[in-house]
Amino acid sequence: MNADPSTPGRAREEGWGVASDAGPAHRSVAEVRPGSSSQPAPQVVLVGRAMATFRLALIQLQISSIKSDNVTRACSFIREAATQGAKIVSLPECFNSPYGTKYFPEYAEKIPGESTQKLSEVAKECSIYLIGGSIPEEDAGKLYNTCAVFGPDGTLLAKYRKIHLFDIDVPGKITFQESETLSPGDSFSTFDTPYCRVGLGICYDMRFAELAQIYAQRGCQLLVYPGAFNLTTGPAHWELLQRSRAVDNQVYVATASPARDDKASYVAWGHSTVVNPWGEVLAKAGTEEAIVYSDIDLKKLAEIRQQMPVFRQKRSDLYAVEMKKP
Repeated sequence: MNADPSTPGRAREEGWGVASDAGPAHRSVAEVRPGSSSQPAPQVVLVGRAMATFRLALIQLQISSIKSDNVTRACSFIREAATQGAKIVSLPECFNSPYGTKYFPEYAEKIPGESTQKLSEVAKECSIYLIGGSIPEEDAGKLYNTCAVFGPDGTLLAKYRKIHLFDIDVPGKITFQESETLSPGDSFSTFDTPYCRVGLGICYDMRFAELAQIYAQRGCQLLVYPGAFNLTTGPAHWELLQRSRAVDNQVYVATASPARDDKASYVAWGHSTVVNPWGEVLAKAGTEEAIVYSDIDLKKLAEIRQQMPVFRQKRSDLYAVEMKKP
């Protein structure tokens, strides 16, 4: 669905607090019981019938070189998604900045900072959970590719720094080295909502199956990857990786990409997508600026895990994927 955002009104000038965690997981009505595996089976959170489904929105934003315009447009799209019933909204990777190593130092901000303050305000205004895509973050002289998440009261619920940097060389097609300017993060990040627990990754992180497995072990039912695959990696692996992570871990997977700009120095693939735990594509954008909506059905997730109980059937006596730091 394409959006036609209007000029947003003045956001409320309010401060916002920081929470290191969203608090304890919501208690589940239905859950997959752990079997013989040493790792407990992930919970399926169904807090009452009204919480079994919720609407997710992905904003496929056209990114310009003007940071303030990017932030303003993002906020107007967020408002539009909220009016359409979205409870969790995600922006794309590098939503306030062109994507590229030469841009990261110029556009970098601290968190809290100007861009994230606006996200806090609009999350509170719309009473939604807002996954702020990512921005270049500056902290203690280092730069990171960072996703900030805000709750319906504007509180910062989570901050995730991309842990796998995009350093690749495909001869004759694309060479890119995020590590020229960025430092990697070193921690996982999840947050709780009344609907489900959400795990965060950014773009290249999706290629690393272990990250998704850790999130599934920690009880996530939805994994969100703001990302900007390109015209080489996009047609080859964008949808394939999403469907793989969804099927492997019996979770919903959502990716929010920038819209494609053929004149940009880095051309994003687009095609923001939502995949269900059976590996089916529920919603997918084209290449243009758009909002993608999908109704996430946690009852469907619970049914799939019951019908095919792979978590109980894992051979922990033979193999394991483990988290080495919180």
